[in-house]
Amino acid sequence: MARATHEVEYEQMLLSRHSFVNQRGKHRRDGSLERSAYILLSRLRVQGPMSIGELSDAFGLDASTLNRQTAAIMRTGLVERIPDPDGGMARKFRITDEGARVLHTEREGIVRSLEKVMVDWPEKDIAAFASYLRRFNTDIERLGARPWPRL
Repeated sequence: MARATHEVEYEQMLLSRHSFVNQRGKHRRDGSLERSAYILLSRLRVQGPMSIGELSDAFGLDASTLNRQTAAIMRTGLVERIPDPDGGMARKFRITDEGARVLHTEREGIVRSLEKVMVDWPEKDIAAFASYLRRFNTDIERLGARPWPRL
């Protein structure tokens, strides 16, 4: 079993060097998002408004890191700060209509890139690969006690 686990580690390392998400700017003129902005917007899109504390718990990051990330995407108009809809003290971040549009455009571009990579794959292979990735991710989330909401 160790041999297969070593192969998974190696292939995961190789996969991490490929980037379908731009890592240079938060929101560039060409519409590309930085990886952290893409992930943050994705979480807010699925879960709804979240405070810095909730984001910190969700990502396992300190509040100062999240303050920098949210401030950067707030300046671009992709998120906004709102009062807690449940009446709590902490203000929350909510994805804006522009943020949802940019996220959708970015996601569609990534899907098109993946379709080019897997153009010769049978649909059943793509579905199996997606299933294994979901299982892999949910097991990591379970061990870290940080589940990611699924659509």
